[in-house]
Amino acid sequence: QVQLAESGGGLVQAGGSLRLSCAASGRTFSSYAMGWFRQAPGKEREFVGGISWSGISTYYADSVKGRFTISRDNAKSTVYLQINSLKPEDTAVYYCASNRFKVVTTSLADFSSWGQGTQVTVSS
Repeated sequence: QVQLAESGGGLVQAGGSLRLSCAASGRTFSSYAMGWFRQAPGKEREFVGGISWSGISTYYADSVKGRFTISRDNAKSTVYLQINSLKPEDTAVYYCASNRFKVVTTSLADFSSWGQGTQVTVSS
């Protein structure tokens, strides 16, 4: 099992940027793909993006494509989510998750471990 801890959330004005981090411990971090999800109040948790075990492949939800960038540093057991051009509709709790597989998948059922989440609030 892997333990995940997100950080970097906060309150930011529309158009601003944030960089979220997710530090992992426990299971071999570099062996598995990672994903980012978000959940807004009253809504279901949704896939934001994912990165393969090597970091070579990434995949993003259409709603964030071009604004969000996922990267990982396997030496530091950390995955990042760079968020640019923030919009009020990006307001949510953001979660990182460890995939059961090496490749990027988008289904919640494919992710075995979750962090506690970090709040991102975008003001207009």
